[in-house]
Amino acid sequence: MNLIVLAASGRTGLALARKAVERGHTVTAIARDPSRITVEHVRKVAGDVTDPASIAAVVDEDSVVLSGLGTEVAGVLLDGAKAVVAAGPRRIIWLGAYGTGASAEVAGEGARVLWTFMGDRIPDKVAADNAVLSAGGTVFHAGVLSDDPESPTRRTVGLDAAPPFDLTAVVSRETVAALMLDEAEKPRFPGAVALPLPG
Repeated sequence: MNLIVLAASGRTGLALARKAVERGHTVTAIARDPSRITVEHVRKVAGDVTDPASIAAVVDEDSVVLSGLGTEVAGVLLDGAKAVVAAGPRRIIWLGAYGTGASAEVAGEGARVLWTFMGDRIPDKVAADNAVLSAGGTVFHAGVLSDDPESPTRRTVGLDAAPPFDLTAVVSRETVAALMLDEAEKPRFPGAVALPLPG
């Protein structure tokens, strides 16, 4: 497949790009500073989600976009979602946060702690998710991320099987990346929120 990895210089983006290459896909890796993309055998491209033309120059109708985009600045995620949707890829697989937007109710009371850490970025996350979902994309609502290895018992579930939000229930970036790629290869949750779980 022709895969585009957005924010490919971040920890999740690097995992996505590396695993996609390992699975034999053709990978274009986008980052504001391509020199920070340390994965080999990928096409490295400069792109900034606040400049939609830089995204449209790389993404086309045959592309499947996987996004590891994260930010401390409110507004950037929605800019990214809008830029990717406008470029018209075949599919979008987007990384979001468990306990926000569509998953807030099923996550339960524990998800309220997210406002302590994310504050004004939560509405941005929700708006970005909604833009991707409206375009038929899949949004992965991950819990707390770790740098642990990929879980051999990884699985993806829908909101109907979501566990309560728990700050101690971490999922590794490696696991999330593997599950996002699984969804790219065999779509199960188009236009829906899915949860990546370690087991």
